[in-house]
Amino acid sequence: MVQRFALLLATGGGAGYAPVAPGTFGSAVGVLVYLPLSGLGLGLFSITVLALLFLGIWAADVAEIVFTRKDDGRIVIDEIVGQLLTLAPLVALAPRAELRSPLWLVTGFVLFRCLDIWKPGPIRWAERHFRGGAGVMLDDVVAGLLAGIVLGAAALAAPATGEGL
Repeated sequence: MVQRFALLLATGGGAGYAPVAPGTFGSAVGVLVYLPLSGLGLGLFSITVLALLFLGIWAADVAEIVFTRKDDGRIVIDEIVGQLLTLAPLVALAPRAELRSPLWLVTGFVLFRCLDIWKPGPIRWAERHFRGGAGVMLDDVVAGLLAGIVLGAAALAAPATGEGL
């Protein structure tokens, strides 16, 4: 039962079993999870993401053992957490309603996916220097934080128009 829960979490409710681009499907699940969580306010949103990070490390550890492969593509909890970190600045800037528009969500999605795939500098470093569940999760955490900085800066620079991007 515990192993089943770990695999359910690690695969993002099954999104990791997508036949192509499971990481992209996992990121999409992250956007879907963001929608209800974004209404919690920054404090509860942050606590929830932190809890998912620690649960994700545990679940990824279990999944690597079950799948008998390091950082197996079916493990997408890292993409979910990374996507939530990317979108966190939109929660912090929530009074500006236009920041919840689909265009901002798509922008955050694309930013995160680009950094997660490209893995520049500190993202590649994190990928190479941690093992097990932490190794699975932390490169995506760094990618999410960097994408979040870019998204937050863009959101702050955007004029408050009441529209999307």
